[in-house]
Amino acid sequence: MSVPVTIDVPHKLGRDGARARLKSRIGELGGHMPGGMGEVNHSWPSENEMALEIKVMGQTIPARLEVLDSVVRVHVSLPAMLAYFSGMISAAVRDQGAKLLEDKSN
Repeated sequence: MSVPVTIDVPHKLGRDGARARLKSRIGELGGHMPGGMGEVNHSWPSENEMALEIKVMGQTIPARLEVLDSVVRVHVSLPAMLAYFSGMISAAVRDQGAKLLEDKSN
């Protein structure tokens, strides 16, 4: 049984800027997993939707990112074994996502 979790990561890049940032930095995601050893497979089923399959700690975690004008909405299906950590996982996604999507144009 999986536990659905939705996390909103606000940004000021606009939809196109956020999408470009995600595309250029998706390769860094595995390094943010425990032990820095996560495996991440991704695809873009549509222009503003990224599908992810994250393999870490013997678990496979499907996720979907919706790129919107001022937020990236992350939908994660946590395996039951990781559901207990949903609060910590949500906070980490929000914090790391904010750093990734930070507007550094100023």
